[in-house]
Amino acid sequence: MNLRRDVFQAIADPTRRSILMLVAAQSMTAGAIASNFDTARPTVSKHLQILTECELLRSEQNGREIIYHLNPNKMKEIADFIEPFRKMWDEKFNKLESVMKAYQSNSDKR
Repeated sequence: MNLRRDVFQAIADPTRRSILMLVAAQSMTAGAIASNFDTARPTVSKHLQILTECELLRSEQNGREIIYHLNPNKMKEIADFIEPFRKMWDEKFNKLESVMKAYQSNSDKR
């Protein structure tokens, strides 16, 4: 059975989010990524495996090294999914701001 990892479970982990931030700034080898964390290299390798399986990262063999790159297309899919929620909350906060300004204006008149 081929189980597909869920991208949102992958980005729920703070270490994996940190890895994504690192690789977003610059493509890196597993060793370079691991040097940024106080965990065992196999732990970082597992995180890289999960991010690669979710297609958030892509790996490229370069001689003996594997270089990890951010997959911007997959990141855009996540952003596209989240965008309607962001718009909804922006609208709610804008309405709340209007109510608060009206309340403030009424209380200033007293």
